[in-house]
Amino acid sequence: MTGLLLGILLARTASGTLAELGGWRTAYWVNAGLMALMAVLLRLRLPALRTTVGLRYPALLRSTLALFAHEPVLRWRAVLGALTFAGFSALWTALAFLMSGPAYGWQESAIGLLGLVGAAGSLSASATGRLADRGLVHHVAGAAAFLLLGSWGLLALGGAGGAWSLAALLAGVIVLDLAAHALHVSNQNLIYGVRPEARNRLNSAYMTSYFAGGAAGSALTSVVWSAAGWGGVCVMGAGLAAAVVTVWLLDRLVRHRTRPDGPVREQGQEQPAAAAVPVTR
Repeated sequence: MTGLLLGILLARTASGTLAELGGWRTAYWVNAGLMALMAVLLRLRLPALRTTVGLRYPALLRSTLALFAHEPVLRWRAVLGALTFAGFSALWTALAFLMSGPAYGWQESAIGLLGLVGAAGSLSASATGRLADRGLVHHVAGAAAFLLLGSWGLLALGGAGGAWSLAALLAGVIVLDLAAHALHVSNQNLIYGVRPEARNRLNSAYMTSYFAGGAAGSALTSVVWSAAGWGGVCVMGAGLAAAVVTVWLLDRLVRHRTRPDGPVREQGQEQPAAAAVPVTR
C-alpha cells in the first residue's frame, strides 16, 4: 500500500515535469506507453490463479455487491473511504489551480514537486499497519479523522501567498496526506478481517467506493473553485472531513451498542484472531 500511495503522489511530480517539457498532453502519451508495457509484462509474468469460489464472472460481481448488504463493517468503511478520498482529491485538484494562479505563479514542474511533499505522508502506511496489527486500529482511525479535519485549517492559511502561507500550506498537505493514508490502511485492516475467504471481493467493493469518492471530490472541486476559489474549496474539504469524523463516531457508537450480542468479527480487530473470544455481558 505504501508503494501504491507513493505512486499516486509521485506521478504528480513526473507529470508536472513532462508538462513543462512538452505540454500537458505529453503525460498522457507517456502514460499510454507505460500502460502498454505493463500489459505485456503482466501477460508474461503474472502467475496463474486458481480459485475455489466456483462462480462465473457476472455472478462474482453480483456477490461483490451483495457484500454491502451483508457486511456492516464494509458499509461503514466504504463510506469513510469515499469521504476521505474525496477530500484528498479536492486538495490535489485545487492545488494545481492555486499554485498556478496569481498568489504563487508556479510553473508546472514546480507544482509537480508538491507530490514529493505529499509522499512524506504516504510513508505512514506501514506504521499504521503495524499499529493496527497491535489492536489499535480504531484508535488510529479516530486520530486520523480528527487530523484530517485539522489539516484544512492549515490549508486555509495557505491561500494568500508568501513564505508563511506556503509553510502553512505545506504543513497542511503533509498532515492531510498522513491522515488520509492512515484512515485508508485502517479501513482495509478492518474489512480484510471480515471474511478472509472473500478478501478479493471485499477489496473490490471497498476500492470501488474509495475511487468513486475521489472522482466525485475532483469534479465537485472544479465547480467550487469557479464559484468561491481556494477559500470555498477549504470549506468544502473541512465539511468532508467533518463528515468523516461524524461517520467514525457513529460507527463507534453503533459498535458499542451492538458489541454485547454482536459477532466478534463485526467489531473490528481489537485483538488478534487467535485470541478472540465471545463477548458477553
